[in-house]
Formats: sequence, C-alpha cells, structure tokens
Amino acid sequence: MLLDPLSIFCLLLNSDTLGSSIHSGDSLHGWALISLTFYALCRCKNGGLITDAVVAARILNATLIIPKLDQKSFWKDASDFAEIFDVDWFISSLSKDVKIIKQLPRKGGKVIGTPYTMRVPRKCAPTCYETRVLPVLLKKHIVQLTKFDYRLSNKLEIDLQKLRCRVNYHALRFTDRIQEMGDRLIQRMKAKSKHFIALHLRFEPDMLAFSGCYYGGGEKERTELGAMRKRWKTLHTSNPDKERRHGKCPLTPEEVGLMLRALGFGKDVHIYVASGEVYGGEETLAPLKALFPNFHSKETLASKEELAPFATFSSRMAALDFIVCDGSDVFVTNNNGNMAKMLAGRRRYFGHRRTIRPNAKKLYSVFLNRTSMTWEVFASKVRTCQKGFMGEPNEVRPGRGEFHENPSTCICENSKEESATTSHFQPKIGIENGKPNSTRSIHKDNISSDEDSDWRYFDYGENIPLGSSLNGTDQEYNLFIGSEVPDLQEMFSD
Repeated sequence: MLLDPLSIFCLLLNSDTLGSSIHSGDSLHGWALISLTFYALCRCKNGGLITDAVVAARILNATLIIPKLDQKSFWKDASDFAEIFDVDWFISSLSKDVKIIKQLPRKGGKVIGTPYTMRVPRKCAPTCYETRVLPVLLKKHIVQLTKFDYRLSNKLEIDLQKLRCRVNYHALRFTDRIQEMGDRLIQRMKAKSKHFIALHLRFEPDMLAFSGCYYGGGEKERTELGAMRKRWKTLHTSNPDKERRHGKCPLTPEEVGLMLRALGFGKDVHIYVASGEVYGGEETLAPLKALFPNFHSKETLASKEELAPFATFSSRMAALDFIVCDGSDVFVTNNNGNMAKMLAGRRRYFGHRRTIRPNAKKLYSVFLNRTSMTWEVFASKVRTCQKGFMGEPNEVRPGRGEFHENPSTCICENSKEESATTSHFQPKIGIENGKPNSTRSIHKDNISSDEDSDWRYFDYGENIPLGSSLNGTDQEYNLFIGSEVPDLQEMFSD
C-alpha cells in the first residue's frame, strides 16, 4: 500500500444551538470554522480517520466540509475526494447525523478567514474536544487541527460508536467507476477459481525504510533504505534486529508464502496480490510465486486500456485492491497496518469472513531457525504461533483492539453458535435509513478500551483453538486448503 495522504476536513460550527453536552442552554452569535488537517486513509477506503472527523463534527455540533486531499504528498496523487468517493451519497446518508457541505464558505469570491493551527492529543475524548477545541474555535473562528491521526478516543458512547459504523460501512462508498472495475476484477478471480485468497503485501521501499527493519539485502539495501530513512529524524538510528524480535517487521513475500503453505493452503490456490512497487521487484516475488504459481494482480487481470483511468492515480489503484481484498474468501496480510485493521473490522461487521494476520513477534524465531528443522516441525510451529490470529469470529477479546478493527458495539450476536457459522456474505446487523435496526440487540459489552493499542502487543486470545478451517469443521474453507505438501520439503531446505 501507500503512504497516507495529507487531507483537510473543515467544520463550520452551527450557530443556532449546541448539543446538550456542550454548554447546554447557551446560544452562539456569528460562526466559527474548524479545519482538521490529518493523514487520512482513503487510499484503501478504510474510512477510519474520515469516520472520526464526522464524529468530531457531531461532538462539536459542527457542519463538516468534505475533505480536500493534499496533492503534493509523497505519491503526488491529483485525486480529490469526489474522484474516489460518492460525495452526494456521503452527504445524504449522514444528513440526520451531521450537516455536510461540499466547499468552504466564501464571501466576495474568497474563502473567509485564516485558520488558527493547533493539535489535540491522541485519543482525545469528547470532553477533551469540548474543553480544548471548542473554546479556541469560538475565539479564533477558524481552527486547523494538525496531524489528525487517531485524535479521537477509541472508547465512546454507544451512539457515537454507531455513528462510526454508519460512516465507515454505509456512508463511504466508492464512485461507480471504481466500484464497477473492482467488481469486474472479483468476477475474473471467481472465474479462475470458486474460492481465492487476497494478499495485501506491503513491501514498498518507503514502507521498508519507515519500518526500520533489515531484510537481508546486504550493503545495497542498507544504503538505499538508510538514505530514505533520513526523511524521518529518528528511524536511521533504529536497531533492525530489535525491531524484528518485537514483531515490528512485515513478513517478506517468501515468509508470508511459507506461512500460508504451513497453514495448509495448497499450491493450486489462486491468490490475488494487492501491492504497490515491491522492493527488489521480481527477484523478491519469485519465492512467493513458486509457492503459489496461480498469482494474480489487477495488472494481470485487466488490460492497460481498462486500467488507464486509474493507473496514474495511486489512490484509485489502491481502491481497486481494497474492493478485491474485501470480496475475497480469505484475506491475508503480511503486516498489521491500517488497511489490515480496517478490512478485518469490515469483514467482521458484514458477517464473518476470514482475515489472517501474522503473529510476527512469535513467527520471528520460527523463520530465523527454519533451516534447522523439517517442514513438518516448521509447519507445526507456524500453526501454533498463529493461534488467535486466524480471523475467528470471537478472536479479539472484549475491550481489545481499535474500534475500526473490532466494531463489536455495532455487531449483533444472537448466540456464539450463530456467530461461528455465519455465511461469508450475510450481514449480522440490520440497517434501516442508515441506522441500526432496533429489532436486533446491540452487543454493548465490547467497547474497545482507550489504552495504547499497538497491534504488535495485543493479546488476541492465543489459547483458543487454531480455527475451524484447519480442523475440518468449515467446509467452505476446506474446499481450498490442501493437507499434502510433498513439494515443500525440497524448497524449504534451500
């Protein structure tokens, strides 16, 4: 995937009345404008920070102005919000929650006011916005909140959590052109195989540099990535071995391929790979392609003419990958970054569909010592490490994980048995007029805690069984998991 682009959200404070939680009974005179500057994740339609911007507008009883994406970021993408998302749908579907307009107010042909820049703490609660942002907003009229990434509390009241779900899973949808092309790619994958895996492979040069990890490329890699790391003041001094021991390094293409084969996915499985420019190119991808020769991407599934409207825009290309990953039978990632979290949450919300994420911290020693063990021992150790990371319905313990990866307050569960047997594409929550169906009970016990939630240190319930797909109880997944891997021993010993 790509670096998150800088985006700007603006909030025009409603002057008629304030919500009861903000200065109840007071009235405002005139107007106030607030713009939120942050790194939005719309390159993969995860909606997370856009969602939080909407909720912030709701907390402040403000009018939201749709984002203007920075076109000068690392990826030089000229796309704006309306070229990625259906703006009219975004506005209309949230009309009962937040007032949204398409552009900043103007007077005499000019945008009114100059922003006052400030920043809120990470995971700022509603009271934090009321005490820190609102007074400045009222005084300065225009406020710019910089670096708006995870600047809203993970733990909110149920109504605000439901609003997050309405924004993320219902209000944000791609333009027709993007959605239709994404659906076409899914159809072509289904034509090749009834079931397929989608792999989100983050192995771009900038991502590897940012990770601070070393991937075995010798002095050439150290020089190239070291030069890139100087863009970030502290990364060039990091300890690569320590980063990998702590599980902070994404798996290499070969490692993720070996992990999947160890989990039982056969050589005949068709795999769609969502990726940007892979560091090392075909040489780096060769081991993965040897493990899974039925290797596909949007470039192999579609013609250059079909991809022409998207090819020069990294956001739109990433949106196509997001659609295919979301439509896969099994979604796999070599990292636990934002796109992985958002897809995991989406696949929980719209009925259970499996998401496999690597337990990189435990897999580190297994991969480090793999040449000293047989394939059978290696595979057994991988399966043990992956307990709790296989995308089981109740895998994330209550109170753990960011809301966007575990939207438990918006998911109805009639019983544990129903949750475990839900079909891949059957929604578990009813939505009427953009709001949860009140005839179903909302699970209220699993509001995520507001603690530091770096994925690498989560306890994902690693004492639970590895997963039904590996013990023969899930027929859908057993259709494309193979138990015999006679070709691997020779490859593994290389």
